[in-house]
Amino acid sequence: MKTKQLDDVDKEILKQLRKNCRRSYRELAKVINLSPAALIERIKKLEERGIVTQYVAVLNYQKLGFEYMGIINVNITKGALLEVQKKIAGFPNVATVYDITGEYDSAVVTICKNRHELSALIKKINNIPQVQKTNTNVILNVIKEMREFDAV
Repeated sequence: MKTKQLDDVDKEILKQLRKNCRRSYRELAKVINLSPAALIERIKKLEERGIVTQYVAVLNYQKLGFEYMGIINVNITKGALLEVQKKIAGFPNVATVYDITGEYDSAVVTICKNRHELSALIKKINNIPQVQKTNTNVILNVIKEMREFDAV
């Protein structure tokens, strides 16, 4: 399905929404130099096209006590990939599960309060019968996150 290209106004709307989506339509319209009605209509179309999918609060997990972030690469028995990925996705402390190419089948991003939680999660994943092996990397520093990605 071919997606209609975004014009400069749509791109600016997306940029401003990423910056702060809590502003009123009136305030946002003023920044973008549109009428509130025109802005509302454009945002509605971006939502209908599936470009804007939700509005969320961005949390600082370190301030909530989550000190350990990691990436657990997982090899899974052939034929059980989706089933195991869904199971892992339901575990506490699992932030994201990616289906990947390369040496491993999945990459699991974790956010844990301490080393004990991370260790327990790794063991829980390794105890799934269809998991062949894992390799864990602890994230030392976050330089850029997905929410900072500016594609438009």
